Amino acid sequence: MSEAVAAIHLLGFGEVGQNLAGSLPPTLTAWDLLFRDSTSGPSRALAKFPVTVDRGAGGADLVISAVTAAQDLAAAQLIAATLKPGSYFLDLNSASPEMKKSCAAVIEKVGGRYVEGAVMAPIAPKGIATSILLGGPHAERFLPVANELGFVSARFFSAETGQASAAKMCRSVMIKGIEALLTESMITARHYGVEKTVLTSLSDLLPVGDWPKLAHYMISRSLEHGTRRAEEMREVARTVAEAGLDPLLSAATAERQDWSAGRRIALQTGSLDEMLDCLLALRGEPEGAGTC
Repeated sequence: MSEAVAAIHLLGFGEVGQNLAGSLPPTLTAWDLLFRDSTSGPSRALAKFPVTVDRGAGGADLVISAVTAAQDLAAAQLIAATLKPGSYFLDLNSASPEMKKSCAAVIEKVGGRYVEGAVMAPIAPKGIATSILLGGPHAERFLPVANELGFVSARFFSAETGQASAAKMCRSVMIKGIEALLTESMITARHYGVEKTVLTSLSDLLPVGDWPKLAHYMISRSLEHGTRRAEEMREVARTVAEAGLDPLLSAATAERQDWSAGRRIALQTGSLDEMLDCLLALRGEPEGAGTC
């Protein structure tokens, strides 16, 4: 029989937080820095979920941290002051192994039980059932608790904090890197009018399915989530550097993801061709400027 979790506090109410809020038990409190702005996305989303806004953890048995990568340590420090001893702290943020260890130290110092969580697939459409690797000295004991709450695809990965995130970060070198490469390749190819030839060549060389569909999906993901992806890739670059290797490609991927985020207007278009034409039109414009 797993430990009872009567109350849960959710740190961060963006894409991940909202996906989880719809599946977690009703005794749920939440905090997001953007709650201070009543017009923000997280503030507007509150009306859709039965959650109570609370800056502190209160009597929560479990705190789930789902903030941006850059806020990982700050979120742990914020909640530590109100964390009940013995409570679990599940860190789902995309951060480097050393950052996870820093967060663990903050939580363990106040008597909390830190559990590293590495989300290994997009949170949508599976939500709480998305594949998650659990790590740290409390991870194995937390697993049945997670399973009962609905994290049915969570699995114990390592008793050493940082290992699960290392796997996540190395995966992101590839996935976010491919997004950045497709963005740069396809916009340039569209400029020269050779995008169909390039996609056909990719299909011949790497038969992974429908390359035009894949390009559309991956470029649109960068446009929609580029800011969060850029933060994650800076953590990836930190991870690569911690391994003693210059993060040349990871650092460049962060820059391209930032560039994509500044041209989110292209999401208003439909087909891949229309999206590329929009991005071509905005390539020399400052961030956030221009329409298609």
